Amino acid sequence: MRDLDQLFQTLQRSTFRTSFKLNARDMQYLRQKGMAVVLDHAEAFIADRLAPAVIANEGQQTPMRGHPVFVAQHATATCCRGCLLKWHKIPQGRALSLDEQAYIVVVLERWLLPLLAD
Repeated sequence: MRDLDQLFQTLQRSTFRTSFKLNARDMQYLRQKGMAVVLDHAEAFIADRLAPAVIANEGQQTPMRGHPVFVAQHATATCCRGCLLKWHKIPQGRALSLDEQAYIVVVLERWLLPLLAD
């Protein structure tokens, strides 16, 4: 797991990662539901789609759109176990710990929170 300031500086240098933005529908959803509800969804998505040791559709388990969390996952490289290894140094081949899952939610929150200020 990485220092968040360093992580976000590194993410800013990736053209692919910086290309992700919330569309109007996702922004409306985020504003209507609020950060707490969206982060509850994030916890559930992480537990279901990323936390297991073996993921049948690894690398394709996170849609590119359809929920603010999905977009945030791609923007922050928390979308699959391969990206978690490359960008966050979280090993593959084992279940994610509760601390690792919580770290991912914190990363997602850090990406989403400034969007509510706009």
